[in-house]
Amino acid sequence: MAASVPTDLLISQLGLQTHPAGGYFLETDRQKTEIASPFRPDAAQRSLATTIYYLLTKDSPTGIILRTKAVSYHIHHQGRMEYTLITPGSPLKIEKKILGTDTANGESRLIVVDPGVWKFARLLPEDLKDEARAKEGCLMTMLLVPGFDFEDHEFLTAEGLESLFGGGAQGGKEYIQAFSDHVWKN
Repeated sequence: MAASVPTDLLISQLGLQTHPAGGYFLETDRQKTEIASPFRPDAAQRSLATTIYYLLTKDSPTGIILRTKAVSYHIHHQGRMEYTLITPGSPLKIEKKILGTDTANGESRLIVVDPGVWKFARLLPEDLKDEARAKEGCLMTMLLVPGFDFEDHEFLTAEGLESLFGGGAQGGKEYIQAFSDHVWKN
């Protein structure tokens, strides 16, 4: 297995840019094949699929809670990242998954997130305390099908968080408190 590359080198070598939802990213592919958008009434054309690199670092260890209309495939490169996945409904379904290499202990090299599921990514607190792990952050490739279109994703707001977990959801107050720093603030 190859040695991990420090995050500062990854950012410069891969040409990563600051992501508005936290971390760093770079679009690496946008398929030239286009399809009619399944999400727009005018069925405008869009790319079949897109991929990005996404990196969380010690200096930017969390993202903003968001969801997309597309299915997303999160493919591990280095480090570890925890995803909290929140599937709307009654009751809410809340899962935690770790993107990493320790499959014997439940980590996954691939996480698939269905359309409409809220997702929150963060570096694990214990990894941030470990100097070597903190240096490597977590790098992954994200594949979106159909391809990325800004109109297809939504950042969770404070009002949305309250709506999602208010109204008697089990553990609602605790989740609102835990996630309040990770919502979109204009």
